[in-house]
Amino acid sequence: MNVDIIKEIEEEQKKKELPEFNTGDTVRVHNKIREGNRERIQIFEGTVTKKQGGNTSRATFTVRKISSGIGVEKTWPLHSPNVENVEVVRRGKVRRHKLFYLRKLTGKKAKVKAAE
Repeated sequence: MNVDIIKEIEEEQKKKELPEFNTGDTVRVHNKIREGNRERIQIFEGTVTKKQGGNTSRATFTVRKISSGIGVEKTWPLHSPNVENVEVVRRGKVRRHKLFYLRKLTGKKAKVKAAE
């Protein structure tokens, strides 16, 4: 009985329209940030290194970028109200589901090939 209630609540909180993206794609995440009583949107652009959770309301994705020579990774819940928008900049062609090997690479080697 309690499981049904939890599933109903989770279904209500899921976003209806989500872009189709996979690991290896370069995405631009519009993240809502609250500073005191002000709200602004911060954009984080990078390569999707991991998607987890499938089609559930607990699904997450991780985006990695190089900022001033330092690798930065952020993980967001897919259905979070703080994630305003996810737009796909370019599609990537990869053969793995999780791209942790990118952490060791630098420069042009850390790029993912573009899909045709």
